[in-house]
Amino acid sequence: MADLIVKAAVKEALDEMNVAADFYDALDEEVEEVLQDAAERAEKNDRKTVQARDL
Repeated sequence: MADLIVKAAVKEALDEMNVAADFYDALDEEVEEVLQDAAERAEKNDRKTVQARDL
């Protein structure tokens, strides 16, 4: 899957912290899992629209 996160935004959000290169891949995997879970919940509720409540 494509990169889901923006590295510059992550660096900005973590302000003065250093970010290891492998952190981005791990974060991307976590985001992908959250999105898949949200999509499954929407489908179980007979919706094609993923909503905030699916998180």
